[in-house]
Amino acid sequence: MEFNLIVIGGGLAGSEAAWQAAERGLNVRLYEMRPANPTGAHVTGNLAELVCSNSLGSSLLDRASGLLKEEMRRMGSLLMKLADETALPAGGALAVDREAFAARVTETIASHPRITLVREEMPEIPATPAIIASGPLTSSRLSQAIAALSGQEHLYFFDAISPIVTLESVNFERAFRASRYDRGEEEAGDYINCPFTKEEYEAFVDAMVGAERIALKAFEQELEGGVKAGLHTFFEGCLPVEILAARGRESLAFGPMRPVGLTDPRTGKRPYAVLQLRQDNLAGTLYNLVGFQTNLTFPEQRRVFRLIPGLENAEFVRYGQMHRNTFIYSPALLRPTLQFHNRDDLFFAGQITGVEGYAGNIATGLLAGINAARLAQGQMLLELPPTTMLGALCHYVTHASAADFQPMKANFGILPPLETAKKLGKRDRYGAYSKRALVDLEASRDEIEKSFLMRDA
Repeated sequence: MEFNLIVIGGGLAGSEAAWQAAERGLNVRLYEMRPANPTGAHVTGNLAELVCSNSLGSSLLDRASGLLKEEMRRMGSLLMKLADETALPAGGALAVDREAFAARVTETIASHPRITLVREEMPEIPATPAIIASGPLTSSRLSQAIAALSGQEHLYFFDAISPIVTLESVNFERAFRASRYDRGEEEAGDYINCPFTKEEYEAFVDAMVGAERIALKAFEQELEGGVKAGLHTFFEGCLPVEILAARGRESLAFGPMRPVGLTDPRTGKRPYAVLQLRQDNLAGTLYNLVGFQTNLTFPEQRRVFRLIPGLENAEFVRYGQMHRNTFIYSPALLRPTLQFHNRDDLFFAGQITGVEGYAGNIATGLLAGINAARLAQGQMLLELPPTTMLGALCHYVTHASAADFQPMKANFGILPPLETAKKLGKRDRYGAYSKRALVDLEASRDEIEKSFLMRDA
C-alpha cells in the first residue's frame, strides 16, 4: 500500500487525525511507540489513553468545553462519538470509562482499511506529508528533531494526575452523593462529596503543605537548565493541590474544594469545603479525586488524603503523579490551519501545539486530519472562523504573544466580543456566544463535507 500521510502519536489528537484523513481517502501510517517504549505517565498500550482525569469537561452549551464538543460532533469527530458511547454519569459533564473508551478507539483505528498502525517510535520528522501529534510526552529523539527543525527551544511545563480510590472503601456515614445545584440524571447525584468543617479543612491543608513530595524523575531533571531560564513552570490549570494550598490557606476552598451548590444532608447546610469524587469506570467501582493532581510521595498521599472525611480507610488503586509536558512555541511556528510555518505538508496537532484539555486535543487532531486530506486532494485548507471555539483556539495558539503564551483550554474569553450580548447575564451571554459559533460553523459545513465527497474519487 502506498501511504499518503504519516501520523506520529496515537493519543487523542493523533487517533482523531488519522481517522479523519483515512475517511477522506488517504492511506495513513500511524506511529505509536507504546507499549514497547513506555512514557512516564501512560500505563497501557491502548490508543487515546486518558492519563489524567476521565472527564472531557462540561457538556452544557453555555460552557466553553460543551460548545467545543458540540462543534466536534457536528464536524463528524470519531472520538466524540466513542466518548458518548462510553459515557458515565457525571452531571452536566462528559466523563467516560477510560479503559472502555481507549479500547474502542484502538479497535476502530486498528481495523480501518486505510490505516496501518505501527508500534514503533518515530525518531525523526518525515520528509513526506505528516502530522506530528506526539503529545506532551514526546520522545527525546523526536523532541530534538523538532527543535532542530524549528530552530527554537521547546517550552515545558509540569503536569500532575489525580489519585483513584475504590468505591467500597468510601465511608458514606460522612460522604454523600449529589451533583452541584442538583444537576445530574440520578436523583442521588453523580458525584460523591466529602464535606469538611472549618477545623477539618485547616488541619488537612496544614498536613498537605507540610507533606513530602516526590523528587523529580531523571527525564525531568535533565531540563533543569530550562527551569533556571524560567521556561519550566506548572500550568495553572493543572497545579498540584499542594502547590495551590501553599499559596494561601483558603486557596483550595475557593478552587477544587469549593462547596457551592452542595448541601450536606447530615447538617442541612453548605459545608466549609468539599472534595468531590467522580466515577472512573463503567462498573462504578473506581472513583477519582476531582481536581486533586498531586506530587506527594505515595506514603504521604495515603496519610494526608485519609484525613479527608469519608476517605479515612480509602483504598488507592492509583496514586497521583507528576510528569513533564512539552509544547512548541506555536505563534512563531504554526498557521491557523495547523500547518508548519515554512512547510505546507507538515501539521502539528494536540497538546504539543499549546492547546490544553482532552477536547482541545481531539479538536485540533480533527482539523489537522481534515486539512492534511484537503491538501492531498488539492483543496483549499479549512480555517475555521474565530467565532467558533475551535477556530478561536487555533487563532490563540498561533497568535499569542511570547510574554504570556501558556497552554490554553477552551474558554469564552478567547472569542471575539459579541456586542448584542454585553448587557446579558453571564450564562445568557455565553449562550449567545455558543449560538453564534454554531451558526458560523454551519457556514463552513459545505467545505468540511466536500472532502468526504472526494474520498473515493
